[in-house]
Amino acid sequence: MDQIRELQTQYVTDQSGKKTAVILPIEEFEELMEDLADLAVLLERRDEPTISFDEVMAKLKQDGLLPD
Repeated sequence: MDQIRELQTQYVTDQSGKKTAVILPIEEFEELMEDLADLAVLLERRDEPTISFDEVMAKLKQDGLLPD
């Protein structure tokens, strides 16, 4: 997993100085949306059975997708 990165945020405040909104560079917003989508997939698939790395590699070799 990626390291936590510091976002380049700007805040919109009301007349009393209370933060009411955040402005992010579009690139950072898109990255956050991708991360959110990835987390949603992980949550949906958390109860699926897993297989080991060695099993995956063996299957890929068996299917001819990796050299022996």
